[in-house]
Amino acid sequence: MKKVLLDLSVLKHINCGLGQVAYNYGVYFSHHTFDDLEITLLLPKKYFGAFGPNVKYIESKEIYTIFPCLIPQFDVWHSIHQLSRFSPSRKATKNILTIHDLNFLYEKEADKIDKYRKKIAKKIERADFITVISNFVKNDVCKNFEIKKSIEVIYNGVEFLTSDGEQKPKSVNDSTPFIFSIGQMFPKKNFHVLLDAMKLLPQFNLYLVGKKTTEYGQMIENRIKGENIKNVFLLGEIEHVEKIWMYNHCEAFVFPSLFEGFGLPIIEAMFFRKPVISSDKTSLREIGANQVEFLEDFSSNEIAQKILLAIEKSKKFPETLDMKFKYASSFSYQKHFEEYLKLYRTI
Repeated sequence: MKKVLLDLSVLKHINCGLGQVAYNYGVYFSHHTFDDLEITLLLPKKYFGAFGPNVKYIESKEIYTIFPCLIPQFDVWHSIHQLSRFSPSRKATKNILTIHDLNFLYEKEADKIDKYRKKIAKKIERADFITVISNFVKNDVCKNFEIKKSIEVIYNGVEFLTSDGEQKPKSVNDSTPFIFSIGQMFPKKNFHVLLDAMKLLPQFNLYLVGKKTTEYGQMIENRIKGENIKNVFLLGEIEHVEKIWMYNHCEAFVFPSLFEGFGLPIIEAMFFRKPVISSDKTSLREIGANQVEFLEDFSSNEIAQKILLAIEKSKKFPETLDMKFKYASSFSYQKHFEEYLKLYRTI
């Protein structure tokens, strides 16, 4: 029986996208056992036992970042994202490195770019096999790093979402039809382009969900107040059951992001058979395929017209919404993990 360690240390940030990815890894392996693989999870101590008795647990202690040799030996170590502080110390351990994006190249100052580049280059050098979450990321990695080993695209699994247990956020006025978007309030999310567009759509409210205690979030709040925009609201971070309600009850989902390694929210919205309007930047055209209304530019007229067009199409051709659901379902965690299990065994 081969010993496999999954680095789920990012569970300490359970509400972020990577935290949810790690959580779904835990859930999957809590329900599956293997005759040839022993699965161990590296995670915060508060999650010990959370994923049942089918897996073993190791605490993601700070000391292991300084003395990684203290961690027991494993045959395979899967680093589920590129910025974890933990890594295998033994050469005999086969390391699979999953790279989600190189957003730091486009977001950080020059000195920080160099720091991140060196960190990821070191992880790439240590890795025996590299996986990426989209062809866009693969091309970005190959363009910016010298890759002399196998690199494979394995799309993210997307949690199958239903309206079970949904809960309306208290600050949402559900008597007015609304548009929805989600993401941390950072410039790469490009939310500010929606403000002028919403001035052209007074019949709708827009709710933006995600951490808003940032400089960018404050800028958006200041514009809402300064320009007296009455139909745009920043909800901040909300619970998972509240996010489900937002997806389920919105008229459309809009996503003007500039940098995405995958673009999880556009797939999540499709589970609820919602029209999706998105930028076509980085990975979004690849992941959205022919199921999304893509923005030609970020002018207020273009955004407003694409939102209205997407909503009108969904009402005129409701069968297209079933197609979105079917497409979203193709990004199943079952398929995702089948590919990784094959890789664990092969490597």
